Amino acid sequence: MNLSLQDVFLAEYPQANDIREAFCPYRVCPIGAHSDHQYGLVSGFAIDQGIKMLYTVTENGVIELSSRNFTGKVQFHIHDIPKKQLDWADYLRGAAMALGIKHELHRGIYGVIEGSLPVGGLSSSAAVIICFLAALCRANKIALTAHEMIETALWAEMHYVGINVGKLDQSCEVYSRKDNLLFLDTRDDTYELIPQHPNMAPYEFAIFFSGVERTLVGSKFNMRVDELKAASYALKGFAKMEYGRFADSRLRDVPREVFDKYASRLPENWFKRATHFYTEFERVQKGAEAWRSGDIAAFGRLSSESGYSSIYNYETGSDELKALYDIMLKADGVYGGRFSGAGFKGCVMAIIDPAYETSINSYVSREYLKLFPALDGKFSVHFCHSSDGVKLY
Repeated sequence: MNLSLQDVFLAEYPQANDIREAFCPYRVCPIGAHSDHQYGLVSGFAIDQGIKMLYTVTENGVIELSSRNFTGKVQFHIHDIPKKQLDWADYLRGAAMALGIKHELHRGIYGVIEGSLPVGGLSSSAAVIICFLAALCRANKIALTAHEMIETALWAEMHYVGINVGKLDQSCEVYSRKDNLLFLDTRDDTYELIPQHPNMAPYEFAIFFSGVERTLVGSKFNMRVDELKAASYALKGFAKMEYGRFADSRLRDVPREVFDKYASRLPENWFKRATHFYTEFERVQKGAEAWRSGDIAAFGRLSSESGYSSIYNYETGSDELKALYDIMLKADGVYGGRFSGAGFKGCVMAIIDPAYETSINSYVSREYLKLFPALDGKFSVHFCHSSDGVKLY
């Protein structure tokens, strides 16, 4: 029998008399991938699947959580957070540490946490952090603004977990509103929620999980960030721009005309990474206008172009994900799509016409499993809609 999250919680904590719930949605990024850490433009949506937690507040300051997706129970005190353990609970430890830097914590929580989709590519790590932060804030009567929630979650992932992410994931999961495209400038945090045009053709999101499981910490994610920073540093040097500290350098600092003038002097890999950044910047701008005008077909094509550049310029993606991307684009009813997330693990997202759900599922599943039969049982397809971001208390 499949137990519900509430069944599992009550079995673990039968004496709990004040059961609370926190939820943070996953996100998809149709256009703008791999550019937030360079202060680029990004776009995204929260979706109606995500991380849910049932919990009760404790007065002893202890955090005790188990996950239905991963083994092991985490337990620590809010005033005695251990060093990184290289497990799923590092995201919780990092979140508690980040919140405790600026806020006095007195209460802990006991609970059970669960993700509604397989792990990989939908920013489940940021969603876990934000879901937990929302609960811990409520338990301690802390009211964070949306910006503060994003910054706190970002600190946890960068400075505790050790991944050089930008703020795309956290921003989508906090700012998003149903049927609105989030159009965000990660340099100054200005953003616009562009509503769905009244004449836009029907759409929804298809999520194709490859069955491949990797982690960002063990992937080439941080290397790619360093390559982009190196390109920015070199371009500044060629152009005799003030370049400051390497750690603070971003490609957004370098005008496109400088890249065009000195691109041929860059090492090939740095050239490719920078090409992705500058062309992605333009795609996000065009995508925002396509969405604003209700042209879902043009928006989908730009998303596919983003996926292509991620493969051939940013050079990310396993063989399985590349094959899945190619197969997905050949299915009738697909407006476009790309890797969802860093592309080193997980899934491909597509923007589709809902009328084609059944045929898309059948075609992509059949063709993909022909190539990777060993992933039968691990590969899966899910259909989702846009949603609001996390509820802040």
